[in-house]
Amino acid sequence: MKNVNPRDALFLAEMGIGPLWQLRSAAVAEAEAQIDASQAPDVQAPAAEAHTPVEPQPVAAPAPRAHTPLSAPPYRNPPPEASSASAWDDSVALEAATPDVASMDWPALRAAIASCKHCSACGEGRKAMVGSGPRQARWLVAAGTVSAIDEQAGSPLSGDPGKLFDNMLHAVGLSCERDVYITPLVKCRPTNAKGGDRAPSADEVAACRPFLERELALSGAATVLTLGQIAANGLLERALQEPLASLRGQTHRLNDKPLVATLHPGELLRRGADKALAWADLCRARSLDGGH
Repeated sequence: MKNVNPRDALFLAEMGIGPLWQLRSAAVAEAEAQIDASQAPDVQAPAAEAHTPVEPQPVAAPAPRAHTPLSAPPYRNPPPEASSASAWDDSVALEAATPDVASMDWPALRAAIASCKHCSACGEGRKAMVGSGPRQARWLVAAGTVSAIDEQAGSPLSGDPGKLFDNMLHAVGLSCERDVYITPLVKCRPTNAKGGDRAPSADEVAACRPFLERELALSGAATVLTLGQIAANGLLERALQEPLASLRGQTHRLNDKPLVATLHPGELLRRGADKALAWADLCRARSLDGGH
C-alpha cells in the first residue's frame, strides 16, 4: 500500500480508520513518541514496539448482519386495507350492534325483546315483556307501558283493566285467546327513583317501537287499537304529552294498517262515564276489519 504520513496514520488509527494491515516500523514508533500532548490531549501514544518485523495480519471482515425489519411503533394507524369508517365511527358501530328487527321471525323477535338493553328502562334492571295472544291475529292492541300489575303477572294488560278489556272485546264479538294480540309499546316498565311507575321518555318509546312494528307484521293483524295516550302518540310520532282527545274519533294509519285510538281500560275504571267513548272507538275499529 502507499505509505501514510506517520502523524496522519496515528490519528486515523485513533478514529478507527486505516488500512486493513500495515507493517510496524521504528520510524512509526518514533513519530508516535514525538506527538505533542498539548495538540492531542486525548490521544495516548502507544508504546514503542520491538524492531522485529511483524507479519501482516488480515483483519477478518465482520460477519454479515441478519436482515431485521424495522419494528413498528406500538401504536400505529391501521394499514389502508384494514382502515374503514366502521373502525372509528361510533354511529356505524352502533348501527352494526343494533339487530335487524325487520327480518326476525317470532322466536328471534321474542329473544331480542327479552335481551334488549337499548334504553334507560332496560338499564334500570327491569324485565322486558313480550306480547300475548295468538301469533296470527285480527287485531293488534297496543298498550302504552308495562304496569306494576303487569310485571307481577308476567303478561300485558293484567288485573282489573285486563278483565274490563276482555268484556269490551266480547261485546264486539272478539276474544283475546282467538283474535287479539296484546302488547306494550314500551317493553320494560319505566320506574321512578322510589320504584313507582313513571311515564316513558321519547327515547324509550323510539327504542321499542321497531319491536311492535315487527309484531304487527308477523301477526298479520288487519287493525291496530291503541290504549291510552302514550301508545297512540308514540305510534303516530307525536309528542307524548299531547292529549288523546285530539286523536279519538278518527282513523289513522300505521304501516298501511288502520289505527284507532281509545282510552286505556285503567282510565275507564276511574272515569266510568268515559266508557261510552271507548265503546264508540271499539265499534269504529270493528267496522274497519269488515265486521268478520
